[in-house]
Amino acid sequence: MASDKPTPLMPHATAAWLVDNTGLAFTQIAEFCGIHILEVQAMADDMTGSKYTGRDPVHAGELAMSEIEKGQADPDYALVMSKGPEQVRRTKGPRYTPVSKRQDKPDGIAWLLRNHPEISDGAICKLIGTTRHTIAAIRDRTHWNISEIQSKDPVTLGLCSQRELDGLVAKAAKKAGIENVVVEDGRLGSDRAALLEELRAERDDAVRKADALLNGEVEPAAKEELTADTLFKKSQG
Repeated sequence: MASDKPTPLMPHATAAWLVDNTGLAFTQIAEFCGIHILEVQAMADDMTGSKYTGRDPVHAGELAMSEIEKGQADPDYALVMSKGPEQVRRTKGPRYTPVSKRQDKPDGIAWLLRNHPEISDGAICKLIGTTRHTIAAIRDRTHWNISEIQSKDPVTLGLCSQRELDGLVAKAAKKAGIENVVVEDGRLGSDRAALLEELRAERDDAVRKADALLNGEVEPAAKEELTADTLFKKSQG
């Protein structure tokens, strides 16, 4: 039995059909389907653990009726397949997301809508693997689970890579005519600006105090001697 020759898409179902509908030898059927002759024998004797539903290879375009006739006339004739089974190839369409990550998609979509409105719905569909209907429902807050959706970085959720996100943001910004775009970390949300302002204020205040001490404008606070009297006064105060 040649292992490099093409075999039917559903070899066992095809073998079951050939057993029931032709007078081919078991060796011919086994060789054509790429299975062991004992499996064919078991099908003929109804000894298989599961009953296969026959699949017609003639109707499927995998075997010509003339080949069956040749095989029935000559038990040593090797059946020739008309064509190999078509391979399923993934072309265009939404990105595949593992089942364990699919529940995180709405959170990632919400994050993108909030932090990068310049990205088109079509681009989000490809990046996250979702639909325009879902995006519109989250944007309009009509999603059936909107109360549970929380804006979360899709990179952190594992829905895409940082490189993919950065590339998409840069492409969308260029298309929208936005110049000098810096991809900022949106994890801090709306508190980012306030936090930066607070840090700047603290830094400026520390610099002013240091300059005042150097110029003698402020006397450094003297350390208070800790005695029984001072401790008593502190406790009473």
